[in-house]
Amino acid sequence: MTDDELLALAIAEAQQATEHGDVPVGALVVRDGELIASRHNERELHNDPTAHAEVLALRDAAAALGSWRLTGCTLVVTLEPCPMCAGAAWSSRVDRVVFGAFDARAGACASLYNLGADPRLNHEFDVRGGVRADECAALLTEFFAERR
Repeated sequence: MTDDELLALAIAEAQQATEHGDVPVGALVVRDGELIASRHNERELHNDPTAHAEVLALRDAAAALGSWRLTGCTLVVTLEPCPMCAGAAWSSRVDRVVFGAFDARAGACASLYNLGADPRLNHEFDVRGGVRADECAALLTEFFAERR
C-alpha cells in the first residue's frame, strides 16, 4: 500500500475516537505492506494520559509480533507525533514514521523537534510528513469547532 492509502486507513481509524469524546487521531503499524495494528486515541475513554493512538498501536504491534523491536515497521499517524509518541517510535526501533497534519505546538518529528533524525540518539528513523495533511487537519478542526 502507498503512504496515501495508509493515511486513508488511519483517517478512518481516527474518526472512531470521537465516539467516546477523544481527539480524532488514528495510527497504524505496517510491515512489508501488512497491517499489524490500528488504534485511535483513548485518553478520555480510559482516563489515561499515555493512551495516544501511536502508543496503543505500537503496543499492539509489539504484542502481535512478539517483540518490542519493531524493526522493518512503519508507524502511520494522522497527526505529527508529540514528544512522547516520537519517543515511543524511537524506543520501538521503527524504520519510518509517516504522518498527515503537522503539529506546530507539539510536533516532535518535524515541527518543534525531529527525534527521528537526532544523531545523539542510538536509533534514527525516516520521517515523511504532510500526507493527506488537509484531510487530517480538517478532522481536528471540526472536532474542536464542535466543542467551542
